[in-house]
Amino acid sequence: MAEGLAEAGASVVLCARRQEWLDETVSEFRERGFKAAGVLADVSKPEDVERLVAEAVSNFGSVDILINNAGISWGAMPEDMPLEKWQKVLDVNLTGCFLMAQAAGREMLKNNSGSIINIASIAGLTSSANGPFYAGYVASKAGLIGLTRELAASWGRRGIRVNAIAPGFFHSRLADAVIDIYERSIQENNVIPRIGKEGELKGTVVFLASDASSYITGQTIAVDGGMTV
Repeated sequence: MAEGLAEAGASVVLCARRQEWLDETVSEFRERGFKAAGVLADVSKPEDVERLVAEAVSNFGSVDILINNAGISWGAMPEDMPLEKWQKVLDVNLTGCFLMAQAAGREMLKNNSGSIINIASIAGLTSSANGPFYAGYVASKAGLIGLTRELAASWGRRGIRVNAIAPGFFHSRLADAVIDIYERSIQENNVIPRIGKEGELKGTVVFLASDASSYITGQTIAVDGGMTV
């Protein structure tokens, strides 16, 4: 998603909790001629969020687009879910997204303009008796879809649009632990019978970030190969 925005001409500030992943991506982007900076931060920590947004403004002058993509998960049956794991998932996936939207939104309100894109999940729209079973993740993503609507309603008349994307299964560090288990089912049952490919979220992100979607707010777009049809 960051690559798609950079290719479209955006200056990007990347955030990660691990320096090695952050440095590698920032270096790659700069080698390709993109304007990119990196900030080490944990979005569940308010002080990290404030520093991240301040550094974005310091680097590029304003915050025009926010992609709320930080996320973690923990798989367990509900009766076995450790409370600390439930809480950690909610802290990152939902509270972290609120903190980022709050801090970035304060900057956007100064210019009466901005686009916030929350990365939810089809897990926030539908569930399966065959799993995966991850109550905290599902609750966080459903909550994020509700937060998207509320922020859109709160800030729409002040120039900020807020939308969400609900991806299906894509390869990532987070998803790869369960994709192999469910890929056969996806191939058999999905309208487009495969896992999402690298780059297939770019178009939706760039669309929602740009003036091409200037009359769209409060919406959740599923990019899932028809899984939720």
